Amino acid sequence: MKSPSKKGSSERLPVVSWRDVLKALHERGYNPIHQRGSHIYVTDGKRLVTVPRHDEMKPGTLLQIIKDSGLTKEEFIGLLK
Repeated sequence: MKSPSKKGSSERLPVVSWRDVLKALHERGYNPIHQRGSHIYVTDGKRLVTVPRHDEMKPGTLLQIIKDSGLTKEEFIGLLK
C-alpha cells in the first residue's frame, strides 16, 4: 500500500506537455507575450508565468508553473479536463 503524500493534496499531477499547460492557462486568461528560445512567457496582466517547451513536464516544473499562476493544484487539474 502506498504511503500518503506529504505535500498535502492526495491528487497526483498528470503527465502533461507544454501545449496542455498553455491551453489550461489560456482558459484562465493567460496569453503568450513572447518566446525566448524554448521558453514561452504568458501573462494575465498581473502575473508572468514561464512555460518551457517540454513534451513531458517534470512534476516540480509543473508545480512551479501552477504556483506562479496563482492556481491551486486542483484548479489546474480541473482546467485540463
